Amino acid sequence: MATEINNANNPEAQKPSEDSLTRDKDIEISNIHVSDGKTFQLKHMSDDRQVELLAEFERRKKARSMVVPTDDSEVKARLREFNEPICLFGEGPAERRLRLREIYVLQGATVEQVVEEPVTELQDNQIRDVWYHEGPDTLVPARLHIALYSLQRAKNRLKVARIERAKPDPDKATKAQELYKRLGRTTVFCSQIGDCRPISFCQFSPDCNYIATGSWSGLCKLWTVPHCKQVQTLRGHTSRIGAIVFHPQATLTLCSKLACMASCDAEGSVKLWSFESDTPIRDICTHSRRVSRICYHPSGRYLGSACYDCSWRLYDLEADKEVLHQEGHVKEVHCLSFQSDGSLCFSGGLDAYGRVWDLRSGRCVILLEGHLKSILSIDSASDGFQVATASADNSARIWDLRNRKTIYTIPAHNGLVSFIKYESNHNYLMTASYDKTAKIWSNPGWSPLQTLTGHDDKLMCLDISSDSKYYATSCYDRTFKLWSTW
Repeated sequence: MATEINNANNPEAQKPSEDSLTRDKDIEISNIHVSDGKTFQLKHMSDDRQVELLAEFERRKKARSMVVPTDDSEVKARLREFNEPICLFGEGPAERRLRLREIYVLQGATVEQVVEEPVTELQDNQIRDVWYHEGPDTLVPARLHIALYSLQRAKNRLKVARIERAKPDPDKATKAQELYKRLGRTTVFCSQIGDCRPISFCQFSPDCNYIATGSWSGLCKLWTVPHCKQVQTLRGHTSRIGAIVFHPQATLTLCSKLACMASCDAEGSVKLWSFESDTPIRDICTHSRRVSRICYHPSGRYLGSACYDCSWRLYDLEADKEVLHQEGHVKEVHCLSFQSDGSLCFSGGLDAYGRVWDLRSGRCVILLEGHLKSILSIDSASDGFQVATASADNSARIWDLRNRKTIYTIPAHNGLVSFIKYESNHNYLMTASYDKTAKIWSNPGWSPLQTLTGHDDKLMCLDISSDSKYYATSCYDRTFKLWSTW
């Protein structure tokens, strides 16, 4: 007991001993890793696998930057230049194009060399060149008539546009919102079996009381709206119908005994029909190849036709003569449309290009380039400067003629877009596709408002009535349907 008290009162006894300090220090130092002073040089070990991977990445990067043709015949021609087989077993166009890209890389070709090859330059010249035929004596009076007619209509259109622009923005926004809400309720109103073959075309009459259909059987039929009762069968074609269209004044002011409708077929014939006869009253022409589309000029005096001989033509129905034979497309011309004023004509071809033609001067004023595949349908809005095209690349493009460029690309469908149509007041747009659906798109904004489903096969055509109450779709399943929001 006395020893513990003495140690507590003695500071020297409370200090740790030297042996304990040395032992703790040795423990701490033993936890520190130190080298013995020797060093060694790190050597860069070359990995052959890594080198091969880097080379493969560079090759793929270079291949992606290569520009190769999309036309399969041109791809084969390029392969012949490299003494390569033009086709391998089980190889399709996509694989053949990929093989050509790989050959370019192995041969050490640069992007500039590929782009500047003579084949591409020749193709570009062919696309941009326009051929003009010497016109008949009736061409100059026709151009003068179109100029005078279009100037007056343009004046009236601009007057209406100024009135519309002066309206308050909140009022226009409220009206558009109500319209879009109503379009979202679009449902099928009537479905009718139209023929024993696919229904290739349909169009409403100007008074919206009838709808005309054309089929691959060669028959054109007239039906009532909205109950779809057949009232007339037009017999005269012996091949697939390309289109049947109404005269702008048919069912309004035009006499029913006169030519109120026109149709075309795959054999190249164009026929005129009246409401009082089941046989054609006149054959206005016979093309050498298929006529895919026809369209009346807004004046009703002229009829345009798109032909598979790479040209489109304009006929004076009063003079009963062809006044214009216009070439310019590298491949077949598939669709045709006129501006609401009547001064411009729009053509779309299987060469994936559209062209804008000035009917007053006869010149091609704008080249619409941007689609990757064939242009199958083209239409112009009533505002006079907006054009829409539908293509086999599953998209639709909106063009502004004032800026001469695309203002919006709509990734519209999962299949090719077979037809496109503006509403009469260009408030919305409709597209039909081989994916068995039709869609309604807002304008502007181009957002989908409604998808029309119900057909069992690919859609071939659509139309919108002038009063915007009904929409028609024709299908490969031999039926046509009427849709409505009312």
